[in-house]
Amino acid sequence: MEQERKLVTFGETMIRLSPPDHQRLEQTDQLDMHVGGSELNVAVVAQRLGLGVSYVTRLTRNSLGRMIENKAREHGVDTSHIVWTDDDRVGLYFVEFGASPRANSVLYDRRDSAIARIHPGEVDWNDVFQGGKIFHTSGITPALSPNAAEATREAVEAAKKIGLKVSIDLNYRACLWSQQEARAVMTEIVEQADILITTEEDTERVFGIKKDNYEEVAKTLVKQFHLEAVAITLRETPAVWQNTWTAVAYANGEMHRGPKFKIEIVDRVGAGDSFSGGFLFGYLKSGADAGVRYGVAVSALKQTNPGDLCWATREEVERILDGENLRIVR
Repeated sequence: MEQERKLVTFGETMIRLSPPDHQRLEQTDQLDMHVGGSELNVAVVAQRLGLGVSYVTRLTRNSLGRMIENKAREHGVDTSHIVWTDDDRVGLYFVEFGASPRANSVLYDRRDSAIARIHPGEVDWNDVFQGGKIFHTSGITPALSPNAAEATREAVEAAKKIGLKVSIDLNYRACLWSQQEARAVMTEIVEQADILITTEEDTERVFGIKKDNYEEVAKTLVKQFHLEAVAITLRETPAVWQNTWTAVAYANGEMHRGPKFKIEIVDRVGAGDSFSGGFLFGYLKSGADAGVRYGVAVSALKQTNPGDLCWATREEVERILDGENLRIVR
């Protein structure tokens, strides 16, 4: 029996290339390849936890486009609404992994990618959203181009009209647009949202909201944008490869705090997206408290394996939420 599709995500997936063994790009003679992009990362986590997911994007019909589709399908994500083109290109990005005192760094090569050239009307959102519960996208998607911004607005409006909840990850990227540009577009989009997922830093950069603590930031966002729920991820970085990770969520006048994990980082790229996927799964399951718990746990596990995508299982997530120790699992 086909799984009911409750979550729809929309955005760009790229090919990620990274030098092995903490090398710099200019010194390496080989690159590791992964598939990754915010909204696909979200889709994979939610699907692996048990929430049926459809992923919508625009891809070039070549080997790289097929690689992205195949990776989504490998995790069980529905790809039947992908828009295919014989033109344009699949975006690339490069990650250099640092070690204290050198931070990780990212170099993008995504200009004029297939999704950046999407046009409103290319996706039949009424068809895509049939049977759905939540639509999720991020601030990265409208930042890609004016066309992508219009397509994102179209998707949000269609979701609201049909009756889906709208989830937005603010996900500010300074290399894609200015704070002023982001504020103008994201204010309009978030005003139509039900759920906002963000960080303290992105909230300040995009909306100019700065408070004494993250609880006040969350409450301000709920009030300003009339949101149902706000989730904020919190990371402390005493070292590049040793972090603490947690999150809070504010909903229905209540603050919910997730567990705090000390993480031995293997790859932190995609951690926030994994939180979003876990949060949306838990939120649909039983509300904001479950959302923040699943979100923190699954995103902590994600950071222990290479690549953008999360390979954790629901059983693993629930074991660490139950306080499982680090003894080997046999």
